[in-house]
Amino acid sequence: MSAFRTGRGILCLVTHGQRLAARTDCSGKRVEDLLVRQVSEAASAEVDLVQIREPDLEPRHLYRLVERCLDAAAGRATRILVNDRADVALSAGAHGVHLRADSYAADRVRAIAPSGFIVGRSVHDPDVAAAAVAGGALDYIIFGTVFASASKAAGHRTAGIQGLAAAVAAARPLPVLAIGGVSTRSAPAIRATGAAGVAAIGLFLPGEVDAEPTLADTVHRLRSAFDTPANVS
Repeated sequence: MSAFRTGRGILCLVTHGQRLAARTDCSGKRVEDLLVRQVSEAASAEVDLVQIREPDLEPRHLYRLVERCLDAAAGRATRILVNDRADVALSAGAHGVHLRADSYAADRVRAIAPSGFIVGRSVHDPDVAAAAVAGGALDYIIFGTVFASASKAAGHRTAGIQGLAAAVAAARPLPVLAIGGVSTRSAPAIRATGAAGVAAIGLFLPGEVDAEPTLADTVHRLRSAFDTPANVS
């Protein structure tokens, strides 16, 4: 896929406006403004993908946010994806869509999308990962939940490193991004499974556990783990 550079880890920031607002000292600013600023910082730090995941927004507000995020990332390599709303992604001119695990078939999007449009999907099981590859319409998958995560309720089932490795093996040659409790500390172990990178909410938020002082610092640490050769078992 043109958005991903050979030999380079794929880093995906997933937005969460309310968590971002709770972690900033910018009282009084609209959540939308905070998200646009985060996307601008992510683009400057060369995050590969930003998934706009704001399910509570009305379509017109989501459309406006996507347009502003595209402007914020203009001239950078960062690609802006919309979570599940292919209609909004296409009408706003986003670079792609990320489908939920229970969403419509990827080939439906591929049939109406322009050349170069990125289509990804969340999967939670290695067998589903294998089926995703067989469908032939996806550019990547996000697999999880790998570790315990603040985004999931206590006791939510986790796949662990072994589950991630199984998904990577099942999905080859499709790139697999790990999600769920990922950190700069766990990045080398994730890389060793053959995963192509990570997707995260909290890892890119200021003040979150295991987050670096700045988004750029987090990206630098992740690049150190993923942009070097690894032994894949």
